[in-house]
Amino acid sequence: MEMSSSNLSFQLRRQNYILGRGIPLPVDAGLASATQLREITEHRLLTPLFQPIVDLKQGRIFGFEGLIRGPSGSPLHSPVQLFSAAEANGVRQEIEYLAREVTLEHFRQMNLCGRLFLNVSPECLLAPGSRSGRTLEAIRDLGIDPARVVIELTENQPTFDFDLMRDAVRHYRSMGFSIAIDDLGQGFSSLRLWSELRPEFVKIDRHFVQGVESDAVKRQFLHSIQEIARGVGCTVIAEGVETRAELAAIATTGIALGQGYWFARPSAIPAPSLSEAVLAELREGGEVRRGHGRTRKVPTAASLIREVPTVPYDATTEFVYALFESQPDLQCLPVLNGRQPVGLISRVALIDRFARPYRRELYGKKSCAVVMDAQPLLVEAGTSLQDLSFLLAEADPRHLSDGFIVVEDGKYRGYGSSHDVVRDITRLQIEAARHTNPLTGFPGNQPLNERIEAKLADDEEFFACYCDLDHFKPFNDVFGYSRGDEMIRVLADALRAHCDPRVDFMAHIGGDDFMVLFASPDWETRCRRLLDEFGMVAQRFFPAEDMARGGYVAENRQGVREFVPIVSLSLGVVHVESGGFSAYHQVSAAAAVAKKEAKKLAGNSLFVERRKAPDLASPS
Repeated sequence: MEMSSSNLSFQLRRQNYILGRGIPLPVDAGLASATQLREITEHRLLTPLFQPIVDLKQGRIFGFEGLIRGPSGSPLHSPVQLFSAAEANGVRQEIEYLAREVTLEHFRQMNLCGRLFLNVSPECLLAPGSRSGRTLEAIRDLGIDPARVVIELTENQPTFDFDLMRDAVRHYRSMGFSIAIDDLGQGFSSLRLWSELRPEFVKIDRHFVQGVESDAVKRQFLHSIQEIARGVGCTVIAEGVETRAELAAIATTGIALGQGYWFARPSAIPAPSLSEAVLAELREGGEVRRGHGRTRKVPTAASLIREVPTVPYDATTEFVYALFESQPDLQCLPVLNGRQPVGLISRVALIDRFARPYRRELYGKKSCAVVMDAQPLLVEAGTSLQDLSFLLAEADPRHLSDGFIVVEDGKYRGYGSSHDVVRDITRLQIEAARHTNPLTGFPGNQPLNERIEAKLADDEEFFACYCDLDHFKPFNDVFGYSRGDEMIRVLADALRAHCDPRVDFMAHIGGDDFMVLFASPDWETRCRRLLDEFGMVAQRFFPAEDMARGGYVAENRQGVREFVPIVSLSLGVVHVESGGFSAYHQVSAAAAVAKKEAKKLAGNSLFVERRKAPDLASPS
């Protein structure tokens, strides 16, 4: 099939654009003979590279785009030259099929997570015989779920037969595949393709991403595309993200997925998870995006995931040994069956076994399952560091050296080192000790302020309850500071008993003042029970005659004898709704006002501020 010089020129620029190079390469289509291309197909001399597509909201890899390279060191190494030569020699469809197959094979061998985006040209999709099921057969032979494969249409020429294209897409969907359109906003007919094919994914051309932070027109384009996509149930992928500023600008549009050098470059052996540096930046971007200050995330097992390769359970022990040799810092390798973790191989254990006479010859060709620990420690991604440390302390000692596998709903998420758990737990303990009240063990002002900021940032509804003891200073003066400390501890114990630590947050903010951030739906019942319990336990601090008359006579700090009521508890509560407050100090001030109203009531009392946030500054 012949191609016009203009179409060939566009194709070369277009193919290079997909690879993120942006510089047209000179190509001589006659450079590659039919013999060279035949060698490539016969010996499968193509190498796939994988670039992650990142879920910007969850901070995880959503999937990978498969890119292809020809034989290293040859004129056909560049995909631009490879596919243009294949087009010129009439074997474009055969080369595309081979590229898909080797990409699928490597995707399976490396147990990569998420979706696989396979590049397919519309010409190949519509070519006679394209619906033979060859790709589906390869997928089934490899044990890959077709639902994990996305056919990514890369438009090299104008598409005119939209009816035929719809039929072809319908055929692929019937086999379980999803559809993506590449480079929306660039090319011949991408907008009409979107309208006609209703793809599950659209990739926005990198032109609209690069420099978007300083270009209002590009930002408006991204906003508009995202709004259309949301309306038709389509997911947008921003291609070509290369800077943190671009990421931050994209995040404001609500676009869910991103791809580009900022996350990772295409690699033959991609990391199974995002680097800690990228994760930290994504978290930072999410916090800035919400606009209410910094959100402190609760550390979990997922935050400890290390970038390590994985191997399928049917990989040979010789292959595993070679991986350890090539990566001296690699201590353990997770073994997977699909996305299911089935074992863990320790460098020390494997090398020790291979060091014995004839063991390498005996086990080298066998499945690595014979040398793996078939009962590794599996930890859910959401497990807190504290719970994880308890698991490690109670587990078999080997897990302290081998580490653990992080899973989510039973599927592999990553590998974690026990050393990292000890390091982070120690760091958290030191940090917590700096901001913990030594008398009660409750967090102090700084953790409280950070927690309020986090709730405001996440638009969480909660009830801020200011707790204060009435007539406590005279009690402290008359009965002594040790009795005063004991009463404060009694109040702390009562708070623990009537708050749910899973959702409520308790803080000791100084002296006899406490603050509770209630998220429990029965918060008011909890408050009234707290008042009842404190009223009961407070009686033990006073003689019966003082309790009978409701107080005692003592000198005040001016030397004047006066009647002092029994110590009671006042609770002032303010309802914090979405959008009602913008900063922690506003919440604290409103709760303090409610507490003052509670103190005007006799005895153990509860005052709930019923006014809305904008009215709280008005006089009562």
